[in-house]
Amino acid sequence: MSISSTGTEHYDVIIVGAGLSGIDAAYHLQTFCKNKSFVIYEGRDNIGGTWDLFKYPGIRSDSDMQTFSFGFKPWKDSKSIADADTIMTYLKEAVEEYDLEKHIRYNHFIQKAEWSTENCQWTITGKKKKSGEVFKATCHFFFICTGYYDYDEGYTPDFKGLENYKGRFVHPQKWTEDIEYENKKVVVIGSGATAVTLVPVLAEKAAHVVMLQRTPTYILSRPLEDRLSNLFHRFLPVKVAHFLGRWKNVLLQMYLYRISRKRPEMVKKYIMDQIRKVMGPDYDVDQHFNPDYAPWDQRLCAVPDNDLFLSIKGGKSSVITHHIDTFTEKGIRLKSGEELEADLIVSATGLKIKVSGGIEFIVDGKKMENRNLISYKGIMLKDIPNAAAVTGYTNASWTLKADLVCEYVTRLLNHMDKNGKKMCTPRTKDENMKTEPVIDFSSGYILRALDQLPKQGSEFPWKLHQNYIKDMFILRYRNLEDGFLVFE
Repeated sequence: MSISSTGTEHYDVIIVGAGLSGIDAAYHLQTFCKNKSFVIYEGRDNIGGTWDLFKYPGIRSDSDMQTFSFGFKPWKDSKSIADADTIMTYLKEAVEEYDLEKHIRYNHFIQKAEWSTENCQWTITGKKKKSGEVFKATCHFFFICTGYYDYDEGYTPDFKGLENYKGRFVHPQKWTEDIEYENKKVVVIGSGATAVTLVPVLAEKAAHVVMLQRTPTYILSRPLEDRLSNLFHRFLPVKVAHFLGRWKNVLLQMYLYRISRKRPEMVKKYIMDQIRKVMGPDYDVDQHFNPDYAPWDQRLCAVPDNDLFLSIKGGKSSVITHHIDTFTEKGIRLKSGEELEADLIVSATGLKIKVSGGIEFIVDGKKMENRNLISYKGIMLKDIPNAAAVTGYTNASWTLKADLVCEYVTRLLNHMDKNGKKMCTPRTKDENMKTEPVIDFSSGYILRALDQLPKQGSEFPWKLHQNYIKDMFILRYRNLEDGFLVFE
């Protein structure tokens, strides 16, 4: 860090966010760009991002921890599907082990980033959340590690008659410790990752839990513990075991996604057959767990050791597939006329997308609108200099892409230093290049945000692969000076 003549702090790199991606970025900068000064501005009062924000019962990863953990820090816990507390312990260990705490500024919320080509630097404007004080800082490179959703509120549909309901209504993103569900009748609205996590955990203490869904979701059981990875750790050095367990699961993820796209009916039958084995012949699997779309048109939900299905089979919970007509004083009336009474209703209805944490970007006085931007290699954005963002995979663990992005950024910074370049900007050669949505997913949270999201192009390097091995070769080994990334 240095101080400018105006008293403003200046860094070589400013990182926004001290969640999983921000910690990954800090490790890579500290390890591979030893001469670079950097700071992490975190809007909240703790590290962890998602894993510190959400407090609802049972919150856990829906990716295996062999691939969701950092490439540089082996996952040693026996659980492959881990709860938030275990993940937070792991992240805190990483921060302590690599002495990253000294770089973090908590309760610093970034609002605006302005690039000046004349000065070849970003000016960052933000607010200190506790005091309300406005602050500024400058940097040569801006690294956005904010995730993709709004931390302030989740998505709740405009439910008819909600004001009439006399029980407690909550979105999981706003879960607090005083919410009572023991011996209560609970309805969880939704069938995504949050809902399938909540239902079996709430059902352990509740009188009964109903998962109310409009349409089914693909749900695949995965082992809570990865026996082969644990075997690696038992007999091999830690780093070797981590490498083997990670690559085993990378290849499994890629195979499942690829076969889902090539032979969706086969994968669909496999998933349905696995559920039927657990639920038995008398349960209507087709009504409640047979979506009308192909696998991976939306993200697959994972449950550990069939916990959701066993909860339903044991009578602790149940699934109703129907549409809501209105809320009533006692609960929810369906369009069939049936009324579901509930003491607690949980609206596990999804997230709100917020690109780059809602930061306003201005380049040489021009405001940059997200919907007009095109992604370059899934890392940078057309016409925005010296800036990168971590966006993970939709079909694999977030951290796999985060590791590659962080590695690419350090490689890019070292290349610029070596060649005496101060500025790099992605530029298209064809201004009329066809574009398409940056994410090819039919999930509701994506569809609701399409007009806010950047686009991707029709060809490399503007086209995203969602393929870890391809990205590894492109981002780790391909020449940085590809004719599209312009160095000045």
